[in-house]
Amino acid sequence: MGRIEKEGLRDLVYKELLEMIENSRFTPGARITVERITEELGVSRTPVWQAVGLLEKEGLVRYVQNKGVFVNELTTTEAIELYMVREGLESMAAGLAIDNITAEILEAMEKNLKEQEIALENKDLILYSQLDFSFHAFVYNAANNKYLIEMLELIKKKMRPLLIHLEEILDVLIQDHISIYMALKQHDREKAIEGFHIHNQRMREKIIAERQK
Repeated sequence: MGRIEKEGLRDLVYKELLEMIENSRFTPGARITVERITEELGVSRTPVWQAVGLLEKEGLVRYVQNKGVFVNELTTTEAIELYMVREGLESMAAGLAIDNITAEILEAMEKNLKEQEIALENKDLILYSQLDFSFHAFVYNAANNKYLIEMLELIKKKMRPLLIHLEEILDVLIQDHISIYMALKQHDREKAIEGFHIHNQRMREKIIAERQK
């Protein structure tokens, strides 16, 4: 029973740390102070280090001896490769979603798009990031293929250590989302797939341009 309780606590701490990374509490390159986390969550060091071990296996953090735990930052090559894989998987998801999209999902996507525009007006990048992942998740779930969804969720998690400034192109990214939404609403398979090709290619171009500065 003790082991089960410890593993349960480890998983809870893991979820908390993952959420902190997802919400930009810890950005790529930032140090995670284990002692501070233990105090904040009210747990011992053991489940925190166990959770850090899980995150390290997933490539989200790294332990540097005598320095501490740091959030990883993707290299340009790693980021480009991830977006190439995502493009292929999302295009597949779009093709499948055409046959499964419902009025309820389309309504939720439309609401999400309005919230994205508000986030853009308020320059709330954290909220935009959350809405962005939710928008893509609507398409993933509409694809109705659990293996494809699992792979896309894994890609999403591996993209967390990507440091990129999107302020300059947020309005264009939202327009990409609107185009994808309209294609799904009109059951236009070709345009939906093309929309994801364009969207991911735009992100790759932004990554390359930013790293060349």
